[in-house]
Amino acid sequence: MMASKGEAAVSGAVSRVGRYRWVIVGLLFAATAINYVDRQMIAVLKPDLSKELGWTETDYANIVFYFQAAYAIGYLAFGKVVDAIGARFGYAIAVVIWTIAHVAHGGVHTVMQFTLARFGLGIGESGNFPAGVKTVADWFPAKERAFAVGLFNAGSNVGAILTPLLIWAMVPAFGWRMTFVITGIFGVIWLVAWLAIFRDKPADHPKVGAAELAYITQDPADPEVKVENLWGKLLRTRETWAFALGKFFIDPIWWFYLFWLPSWLGKEYGLNLTSWDSPTAAIALGAIYLISDVGSVAGGWLSGKLMSTGMSVNKARKLTMLISACFVLPVMFTTFYGNLWLSVFVVGVAAAAHQSFSATLYTIPSDTVPRFAVGSVIGIGGTLGAVGGMVFSKYAGYVLDAIGSYAPLFIVAGAAYFLALLSIHLLSPRLARADVA
Repeated sequence: MMASKGEAAVSGAVSRVGRYRWVIVGLLFAATAINYVDRQMIAVLKPDLSKELGWTETDYANIVFYFQAAYAIGYLAFGKVVDAIGARFGYAIAVVIWTIAHVAHGGVHTVMQFTLARFGLGIGESGNFPAGVKTVADWFPAKERAFAVGLFNAGSNVGAILTPLLIWAMVPAFGWRMTFVITGIFGVIWLVAWLAIFRDKPADHPKVGAAELAYITQDPADPEVKVENLWGKLLRTRETWAFALGKFFIDPIWWFYLFWLPSWLGKEYGLNLTSWDSPTAAIALGAIYLISDVGSVAGGWLSGKLMSTGMSVNKARKLTMLISACFVLPVMFTTFYGNLWLSVFVVGVAAAAHQSFSATLYTIPSDTVPRFAVGSVIGIGGTLGAVGGMVFSKYAGYVLDAIGSYAPLFIVAGAAYFLALLSIHLLSPRLARADVA
């Protein structure tokens, strides 16, 4: 179908005026990268911390468990905060909390102290995606949202790539305690940039011209309504649970990649992530997340591309998720490959497929609920995803202490995405727009 003259004019005007909304995505990308550096450092340091502090697998699983418990609580809170006060100050509050908690890791000694520091980190870091997705919903038309989410979500992979490299470079020189302090500076720098550059409404930003504003607001406006008991209505809405159950099934797998892959590389292939003499571990872990970056961007691009051919939102989103789920399957046999680089490639492809699935899943709230409820739905889904991560953490600690094999964990990782897609389709067969007014 040919575009109307009005659409062509808007598109041409945007290309002349510029695309300032992508600067905002750059800020979201940077925040997500910092978020994941702060989040993953404990995983990379786990072998050294376990020796120094005498952790068992169950101790480590419990530390991860309470981080995820805080993440679940914070996701609900920040979803509501972001909807109430906007992403500008909601995001700032989140970054302040998580940066303070991250730096505090450098001064702890016991399992309980580590647990408290991780709990604070989980509260703060939970604000990243509610604020980021809310920002995309406000700054992008529907046809670009999946790609925009995919781009800023790729920051998680960049953070995961940088973490082992930072640990490899800094810990031998400064020690792990000072490394927590130094990396905390990243959050402070980002906070200053965010408050200086970002505004909640594109119309309020001096760098957004009239043509770009028209492009951003091309979709029908949501009605300005005050909804009493919004959460109660959302919890009774099938589309909310379609997103939330999808998160419940897939989020634990990403937690597994973040928190257990470094120790898997150490156990399976004897790699040391904190030795200058042995950069192979940092390269292997970085390669996994470098591969996964492709999936984050590709998933968002694919569903948008399918929609541009005339495919419905429902079919485009679900077909993208089905393709992603199929690419995950080989990870089920990871422990049987017996070759480092083959295993790295397979896990990297699975992580890429996760990011593709996740970026597409994150667009479902903006497809199915009004903008004023997007942050709250993201919060509900993130909470259920964190609960799934808590269950998986306990399972991982039990399996690794009891049998010492990662095979059951990789098998679960391969099956989870089909369960997620099935639940999404059963609860929302058409991804219809929900009435929550």
